Amino acid sequence: MSQLRTVQVLGGGSAGSSAHVSSLAAGLIARGVQVTVCAPAAVDRAYGFPATGARFTPVPRRSDPAAVAALRAACAGADVVHAHGLHAAVRTALALSGRTVPLVVTWHTRTHAEGARRRMLHLLERRAARAAAVVLATSSDLVDRARSRGARDARLAPLSVPLARFPGAAPDGKARAELGAVGRPLLMAVGSLVPHRGFHTLLDAARVWRELDPEPLLIIAGEGRDRAALQRRIRDEELPVVLIGSREDVGELLSVADVALLPSRWEARSPLAQEALRLGVPLVATAVGGVPELVGNAAELVPYGNAEALARAVVRLLGDPARCEQLAREGRVQAASWPTEDDTIAHVLSVYDELAQPLAAARPR
Repeated sequence: MSQLRTVQVLGGGSAGSSAHVSSLAAGLIARGVQVTVCAPAAVDRAYGFPATGARFTPVPRRSDPAAVAALRAACAGADVVHAHGLHAAVRTALALSGRTVPLVVTWHTRTHAEGARRRMLHLLERRAARAAAVVLATSSDLVDRARSRGARDARLAPLSVPLARFPGAAPDGKARAELGAVGRPLLMAVGSLVPHRGFHTLLDAARVWRELDPEPLLIIAGEGRDRAALQRRIRDEELPVVLIGSREDVGELLSVADVALLPSRWEARSPLAQEALRLGVPLVATAVGGVPELVGNAAELVPYGNAEALARAVVRLLGDPARCEQLAREGRVQAASWPTEDDTIAHVLSVYDELAQPLAAARPR
């Protein structure tokens, strides 16, 4: 069989999906697969896909005729096209209209919307699910969602975040000192500052644990449209919380935290949860989406939106070093059970081979 040719399509390029595509491209190329990555130019500047050996074609994050035509041209001659994310899947389905090339779609996460936008989201999900030969979903509830939207073939495909996603560092005390967390507990959360991340609930919880002595410090790494509102609450309520913006040293900061916090409304395979368990940092997370199946018994799980339960879990951990040590041990064991990058690449390649071989056999010789 001739060299397998694949095209990977990214839309806006979330951090998780972009890191996955970078890892996937490198792994596929190492296995003799030809890879082209289509994404907005800004995503390539951040992730440098050509460094993996992939060809890169800039395609803007739009569904206008010019963007779809550029994507269609990039997919010419491909044996399999793989779209990552809902909007990338819909645009790719348009670009492949009338062609027999199989489309694989990975649902990395789910989008939250209300009212008219929610109805539109439902339609987009149906379009993406029905256009795909195979939908790969990163959590069991996403598999169910894809099937409910009409997917012909939806499969669980848990992805492991590349270790370089959150490069860690050995704790040396310097990071804690720079953050003002010497002699006090350090709590850490990471994520875009948007409503579904649950950071307002986290601030509600901070009003409880600020009564502790010494007072814990919560740092939140990330940017987003809620930053001004969160900062205003921190100031007006005098909360022991610092917004530190987007950081390149998230792994180092997480490695010196006493507790990691994940208060989201929904997550599939949260990069923060994965890195916390790998590093042995006790995690308090909401019992939503794919989080329970990801962490098993290696984290404290609380209901979404329940600030009191979240605060109680944090206070308990800070007062129970033995429980923290237990979670650290169990976290590393749980992390060792996850698929590796090699496992992920091998699984995706097996799907490509499954789809491409019938087409290759049907071609005239």
